[in-house]
Amino acid sequence: MPSQEPQVEDKNDKVDLPSEENDGLAYVPSTWKHDSLKDDSGDIKPVIDGMDGIKISQGLGLQDFDLIRVIGRGSYAKVLLVRLKKNDQIYAMKVVKKKFVHDHENTNWVQTEKHVFEQASSNPFLVGLHSCFQTRSHLFLVIEYVNGGDLLFHMQRKNKLPEEQTRFYAAEICIALNFLHERGIIYRDLKLDNVLLDSEGHIKLTDYGICKEGLGPGDTTRTFCGTPNYIAPEILRGEEYGFSVDWWALGVLMFEMMVGRSPFDIITDKLDMDTEDDLFQVILEKPIQIPRFLSVKASHVLKGFLNKDPKGRLGCQPQTGFSDIKSHTFFRDCPLTNSTAPSLAMHPAIIDFVFFLLSSNYCNV
Repeated sequence: MPSQEPQVEDKNDKVDLPSEENDGLAYVPSTWKHDSLKDDSGDIKPVIDGMDGIKISQGLGLQDFDLIRVIGRGSYAKVLLVRLKKNDQIYAMKVVKKKFVHDHENTNWVQTEKHVFEQASSNPFLVGLHSCFQTRSHLFLVIEYVNGGDLLFHMQRKNKLPEEQTRFYAAEICIALNFLHERGIIYRDLKLDNVLLDSEGHIKLTDYGICKEGLGPGDTTRTFCGTPNYIAPEILRGEEYGFSVDWWALGVLMFEMMVGRSPFDIITDKLDMDTEDDLFQVILEKPIQIPRFLSVKASHVLKGFLNKDPKGRLGCQPQTGFSDIKSHTFFRDCPLTNSTAPSLAMHPAIIDFVFFLLSSNYCNV
């Protein structure tokens, strides 16, 4: 997400959001002034023309929250840490400028993100939506706050992770991706900084801004999008693609976790070679070198996910895709039943996964 936020120009409807200088504050009192806000969150008419799909939560408005500090920002939105006054629950609040979504393409984008947030609320490994409301100039999405930091932060501290820890995170990511795929959604933005850790050590995927909705079995799309290091070869080739691109990105992510670097790092003495085009050339043409220090099972699962041909990629077979992932030998020493691991099996969404592993003797218990 870009790092600069355009200035609000509508001074008659200005939303006085906390600045990033407030990051040291633990709490903003409930007497914080909202005088400049004209909250029309009770108005359930479309937020702007063409945004009929954005339904607004009844009975909630900005006055119901204490705004604590800015925790993220981009070209179209800020993300705030907030406290719901009535129960002191902490949430993240995504604040989107309506003037950014006036054109049809951006309207669809905002609708999709909200729809995915809503569906994600029923899965333990996806950040879900709490509520949504508006003022005349802004749309507010109140979402789960995940307080353990992202995987990028943890990888910068640890450099690389043990295979067992990678397996644990990968299993939860697989469940989250399969949940989205079953609902016709391609995630398209799996990367270290979109994988959050909660207080119990479980992962939650976040940021659904470039998700694609409405895909049935065999359906495809061809929009060029994603974070360069995680873009699948079929996207770079300009081909139609489906859910296969998410499994490719998972392979890149798992490589980064276990090896401590990208599988596409360009090692060259030529300074002018380290460009995005060169990265894309490596992704398309260069064979991926799996380090020898990885186990046979880890090497095999990486080769499966990082197959440049989506027809042969792990997880991409039409009838057996997710079952192929669940039964892969990389998951044989499964942490799901490890007494030292968080109680993953307590989550309803993965009972089927645990049962599959137990019934197939893939877990050492």
